[in-house]
Amino acid sequence: MQAELDRQFMQQALEQAKLAAIAGEVPVGAVLVRDGQIISTGFNKPITNSDPSAHAEMIALRAAAQEASNYRLPGTTLYVTLEPCTMCAGAMLHARVERVVFGATDPKTGAAGSVLNVFSEKQINHQTQVEGGIMGDECGQVLRDFFKGRR
Repeated sequence: MQAELDRQFMQQALEQAKLAAIAGEVPVGAVLVRDGQIISTGFNKPITNSDPSAHAEMIALRAAAQEASNYRLPGTTLYVTLEPCTMCAGAMLHARVERVVFGATDPKTGAAGSVLNVFSEKQINHQTQVEGGIMGDECGQVLRDFFKGRR
């Protein structure tokens, strides 16, 4: 059941990634879920917004926090098509995201196990569950296709 839900929500994150590609952004998408319902979405916008922090995850977290009038988002799962970077991992920890599910690994800046594992630090006062590789091939292909078109 959980695996089926994970795929369903990752598919929604992939739709967000495709919107990023259309906008000329690196195609990364995110979907934030609570109680089986999408509460916010986001896709990469650092070029569009002239904002280095406008990653898909940050867009989704900001939208949910604004809607809730609270920077804490307990009981949520964040689905993202690419392994989070340190900035996004830190924001997820501060927001008290319960679970992070990502698709493709990021061997250059991944902070959920590829380069660093911010989530595994026991000294941090909040522990977030992490699961990677959900629809990893599909998520990675969207990135590969985008960069192939750029080269």
